[in-house]
Amino acid sequence: MHLRLPVVAMLALGLFLPIAHAAQPWGDIPHSQWNAPQKPFRIYGNTWYVGPHGLTSLLVDTGHGLALFDGDLPESAPVIEAHIRELGFHVRDVKWILNSHPHADHAGGIAALQAASGAQVLTSTAGARELALGGADRSDPQFGAMPYYPPVQRVRVVRDGETVQLGDAAITAHYTPGHTAGSTSWTWTSCAGQRCLRIAYADSLSAISAPDYRFTDHPAYIAGFRQALATVAALPCDILLTPHPDASGFWEKIARRKSPADVTPLVDTQACRDYAAEAENNLDARLAKERSKAR
Repeated sequence: MHLRLPVVAMLALGLFLPIAHAAQPWGDIPHSQWNAPQKPFRIYGNTWYVGPHGLTSLLVDTGHGLALFDGDLPESAPVIEAHIRELGFHVRDVKWILNSHPHADHAGGIAALQAASGAQVLTSTAGARELALGGADRSDPQFGAMPYYPPVQRVRVVRDGETVQLGDAAITAHYTPGHTAGSTSWTWTSCAGQRCLRIAYADSLSAISAPDYRFTDHPAYIAGFRQALATVAALPCDILLTPHPDASGFWEKIARRKSPADVTPLVDTQACRDYAAEAENNLDARLAKERSKAR
């Protein structure tokens, strides 16, 4: 694995975002914190949490193979594999690995998981490019401040708005560039008995970058970012899940469950709109800070 340590803090302009996980430079977060132990469990219906405590990885049982969302850190791969087995599934039954965005904390373990399962990787056009480069994509706002990871091959590009079918699961890709050019959000429906809920795995929306990157120098990128915020706000969204669980208050909601089957604390049809609105405020603050520095 090629690993490059960050040279300085990601928030070169001194803007501290309200979302704690997003505001911390890569080097300030011990990997042990992100990779902290977590028992796997059912979120709802055919959707399971199989990641470590600090980084989301999701498993969907489609009835004809498994779909895995994100591979987290390189060192998360064996954790995710163990969690899949602990739930009674077989790693070789993972047919798809879908990526939220191609940074080392969400894509670092994909190559190992692909090798263990034989799965095909699905992502956006820009996401496929950065996965193949192992994170070394100069178009990424955080290029130069993020470590590389094992490159990912055999990637299937899913079009924006395309719905792909595996077994009983219909999963839709939504391009949501901003945090990275290849950011992708995914939606599907999970059912328990007669009740079906729309699940949105909305990608990170934080406007952070390497020290020498200025969003204001890239107006087309900003326009795409704002479109992504509108897309996330409009997602079919009964349950919001995010690559960093704390970004959507996931663990607080889980703590309010009265039983493992209690989904009530997780259901919030306003959650995607609130998530996008907070991110828009953060983006506006970042742009204002850049303009102020320029003056």
